[in-house]
Amino acid sequence: MTATLPTTDASPALRKLLDVSNIEVVYGGAILAVADVSLTINAGEIVALLGANGAGKSTVLKAISGLAAADRATVRRGHVHFDGETILGTPANRLTARGIVHVLEGRHVFAHLTVEENLLAAAFLHRPGHGELKRQLDDIYAWFPRLKDKRRTQAGLTSGGEQQMLAIGRALLTRPRLVLLDEPSMGLAPRIVQEIFEIIVRLNQEKGTAFLLAEQNAALSLAHAKRAYVLESGRVALEGSASELAARDDLHRIYLGYRA
Repeated sequence: MTATLPTTDASPALRKLLDVSNIEVVYGGAILAVADVSLTINAGEIVALLGANGAGKSTVLKAISGLAAADRATVRRGHVHFDGETILGTPANRLTARGIVHVLEGRHVFAHLTVEENLLAAAFLHRPGHGELKRQLDDIYAWFPRLKDKRRTQAGLTSGGEQQMLAIGRALLTRPRLVLLDEPSMGLAPRIVQEIFEIIVRLNQEKGTAFLLAEQNAALSLAHAKRAYVLESGRVALEGSASELAARDDLHRIYLGYRA
């Protein structure tokens, strides 16, 4: 049974951007990976999706972004609505054009292209003019100064933290309203992780971009998100405001990947 905490900071003025209702995801027609997961994200909100490795976080994100089919997975039951319209079965590229972008786990970049060429690949989704393109690149370099310093460097020769920044920067050039960010802290030094999360919060506050963060690091995510859902074995085991979840002394038991 899902435990739900009261959301004391909720406001009726908030506009629901994403509504995932009772989805069930199966791999290869036989392996149940996600069972009866529901969650919502309001416009301009940061929401954390927590859980140990194998809890189903990445599968939920792929079900939303349209990338589940690439892994031979099927959303067998439930609904996903974005801005009030159903999006299940919509190809990932069309969802990106509508404002949902998925930054996959593992910092996927075009290794043999330069940092700037990676960014340009995403910018052309909306075919901006030369002046607008320059402005958009300048914005990304302002958010991620490390990328400006490495803009002529092959992406595969940059550090893991720089590749994660590049993956996020490239996603932002699609002009998203919702970014699905899968394990942004994985394999990175704590100082770099903190820097990335601070940039995420600034982007949220200053641009109004909503984020759904799938993370194993509960303490880090709860420190930066507004609300959170905790997955266990493909189901939502707990949900509530980030502050209330962080204050629970039994979270380490409910969420098996947590370490105080």
